[in-house]
Amino acid sequence: MNTEIKAIITDLDRTLLRTDKTVSDYTNTVLKKCHDMGIILMAATARPERAILTYNDQIGFEAVTTLNGARIVLPHATIENGIKPSSAEAILKKVIKIPGLVLSLETGAGIFSNVPIPEWNATVFDGFPALPTESIIYKILLSCEEKNIQQEVERALTPNTYMTVAEGRLIQIMSVEATKWNGIRVMLEAVGVRQDEAVYFGDDYDDIEPIKNCGVGVAVSNAIGEVIEAADFITESNDEDGVAAYIEKNLL
Repeated sequence: MNTEIKAIITDLDRTLLRTDKTVSDYTNTVLKKCHDMGIILMAATARPERAILTYNDQIGFEAVTTLNGARIVLPHATIENGIKPSSAEAILKKVIKIPGLVLSLETGAGIFSNVPIPEWNATVFDGFPALPTESIIYKILLSCEEKNIQQEVERALTPNTYMTVAEGRLIQIMSVEATKWNGIRVMLEAVGVRQDEAVYFGDDYDDIEPIKNCGVGVAVSNAIGEVIEAADFITESNDEDGVAAYIEKNLL
């Protein structure tokens, strides 16, 4: 590499984390060496902040982009890019009519859903399409086991929102300002690192832009085809500690 890498940014699920959601001892050891060398570690994830606290305690990220860029936690500030309440209401009025829809809202007051979702610790709310809270709306989450609803949801979007599909089934609607790449740009600026001095690891659609725009973009081997095509390098899968293996081989 012609440029010294000063920052490592990684997605979490299906990238840094193994399928069982753990970080291996090997990965922890490699990342600690990065800390010791002064390489800055950051994460960019679709997860809310509360769902990454364990990993942050383990690894010690300098900054994190959460909720696909809807909430960016910097060393000395937090930036929020929520969906406008009027836009959220307009979308909900259309999608709530879809039969079999599982609907959740990630908000500043927690997550609200139209059905129980114990693994998310969601509060059941039966008043949709009304908003369950006056707090910031970070993300609308939609899924349906009965049919593919992507086209219906796309038609419900407002000009200031967009959607992505995670793991082929979970639709996420966010403000156009809330993207992983926007969050990463803000994080890099906050720590004084140029984008060409950063390496990014990812596996899914929302990782394509940072993989293309960072100095080095690396896909784990279990990534979707579009990510592998966009990447500069392919490393081992998440269950084979691909992120740590690339770092040890190329950066340490």
